[in-house]
Amino acid sequence: MVQKRPYYCLVMLFVLGISFEPSLGDTDAQILMRFKGSLSNGKALNDWGSESSLCSWTGLLCRKNQTFYGLRLEHMEMGGKIDIETLVELPTLVSFSVINNTFEGPMPEFKKLVSLRALFLSNNKFSGDIPDDAFEGMRKLKRVFLAENGFTGPIPKSLANLPRLLDLDLRGNGFGGNIPDFQQQDFRVFNLSNNQLEGQIPESLSNKFPSSFAGNEGLCGKPLSSCKIGGNESRSLEPNLDKPQGKNHRILITVIIVVAVVAFSSIVALLFIQKHRRKRFKPRTLPTQGNSQQSVGFKESHSIDMTVDLKDGDGELNFVREDRGGFDLHELLSASAAVLGSGSFGSTYKAMILNGPTVVVKRFRHMNNVGKQEFSEHMQRLGTLTHPNLLPLAAFYYRKEDKFLVYDFAENGSLASHLHGRNGSVLTWSSRLKIIKGVARGLAYLYENFPGKIVPHGHLKSSNVVLDHSFEPKLNEYGLVEVMNKSHAQKFMAAYKAPETSKFGRPNVKSDVWCLGILILEVLTGKFPANYLRHGKGGNNSDLATWVDSVVREEWTGEVFDKDILGTRNGESEMLKLLRIGMFCCKWSVENRWDWNEAVAKIEEVKENDGEDDSSSCYYVSEEDFNSRTATEDEFSFSVTNG
Repeated sequence: MVQKRPYYCLVMLFVLGISFEPSLGDTDAQILMRFKGSLSNGKALNDWGSESSLCSWTGLLCRKNQTFYGLRLEHMEMGGKIDIETLVELPTLVSFSVINNTFEGPMPEFKKLVSLRALFLSNNKFSGDIPDDAFEGMRKLKRVFLAENGFTGPIPKSLANLPRLLDLDLRGNGFGGNIPDFQQQDFRVFNLSNNQLEGQIPESLSNKFPSSFAGNEGLCGKPLSSCKIGGNESRSLEPNLDKPQGKNHRILITVIIVVAVVAFSSIVALLFIQKHRRKRFKPRTLPTQGNSQQSVGFKESHSIDMTVDLKDGDGELNFVREDRGGFDLHELLSASAAVLGSGSFGSTYKAMILNGPTVVVKRFRHMNNVGKQEFSEHMQRLGTLTHPNLLPLAAFYYRKEDKFLVYDFAENGSLASHLHGRNGSVLTWSSRLKIIKGVARGLAYLYENFPGKIVPHGHLKSSNVVLDHSFEPKLNEYGLVEVMNKSHAQKFMAAYKAPETSKFGRPNVKSDVWCLGILILEVLTGKFPANYLRHGKGGNNSDLATWVDSVVREEWTGEVFDKDILGTRNGESEMLKLLRIGMFCCKWSVENRWDWNEAVAKIEEVKENDGEDDSSSCYYVSEEDFNSRTATEDEFSFSVTNG
């Protein structure tokens, strides 16, 4: 009996182990289902609770090893309660996003989620003051986006003390009082515009761009105008018991006189404007964020006067989307504006409308062959297009000589500025793959919605791919071939650079695919496609595709890739897959070139392939840098350090 006792003990331990298994707690799936129960209008989450893999559920973010790490419940018209107590039970949750929903009330106690690294609450209906300690203990938090809500009161000091904060967007709220002294030095995104902040901007933020503080009338100091009154530093207008009362009276009288003069001048200026009924759109150079499109200077003669001979214009902005509006032509013309660029089509401006949105205005000078009715109908058709990877058209203004299109503004500028600009930005393999997938999805949407069009985009190139705050790509200047003067389109539009236009004189149904292929090669190589600089139809033997093909044929494949992604560990095989896709998309022979269905399907199959664990001699991305750029795993490796 003694000899059998050890075996008996082992059996008992095994039985006890099984019996205690339920005490380990709920699974992630069970916890998420409880969280779903606190939400209202959760129709988009109907697949939650299915027997499929947890990582296949809508809105769940997972790493390559199928480990859950985040929730991305965006654009779902969802509301209800964000059950923080339930979310606390998810130990691997580091990213949470409910952008563009209908959540309301005070901000939940996210500080209980101490491991959170990214918080996205923009475009909801949250309101009220945020407690000063709302972000206390969240030492890993790197991204905070609270824009376009109804938050009020002072900016929490605990937010300003976050040691790793890189991105902060508080625009479009009602925050008031003084700006706290932020301890962070290297913000990538920083925006406090359109609030009710006042007082002097802290010295630690004096190197930010003025646009970061626009719409706060009470702010002063660098980078805005100096806090001075009558040549002296501004002081509190409260009585100073340490100084003679006479001096206080003199200061008060001076202030009253200055205010009266300013008010009188403003009234005279308004009367003058109304009398002459002049509406001039006068851009001035404004500095933009480092990752935005670069502003360029211009002379006063470059000002736009859209009211010259108004009988040729319709006199008003024509909005093409129900969710846009809130401003009129006069407000647009009165907006502070910056020139973003000037190209073969016309000029592009960034306009910051007072108490309104920031928009991009594009002036097209080569659409004068199209009639008003035809142009209006085509713009209305473009306005119905809605896709995450299309830059939405908001409005248009018709004149016989030129046309103005108003688009939403993308915070991070064009893809071309990141690939070829000198702003120090680095796009990793992960970010580039995400961008290409988004471009492909947007192009597929255009093909599906314009089945009868030969080139539904027509001008696909890196300068017409813009990036929003999370580096999600948005296609721009799409669907304009139909309203562009044919001679100008043949000379400048990207689809007319495809090889078949040299032979047939017109683009083919696969010409947009050729542009997609060139874009893929540009993103992978970092080289600008020189054939886009040549005016006229068709490509030639010196284009980017030919160069890539020659290098690959010589088996020097490694020399093809941009040096910034060349050392991506475990990603080279996937990079090669995408390279081959690009080459098939821009085959010289239209018959051998892939169609859009096959190209998009192949692109979707490309994986990052654990590139985020890069520890090569070129780049190393540690777990510490996880989620440093966006709320999605596809941009996991944006933050890099030399290894």
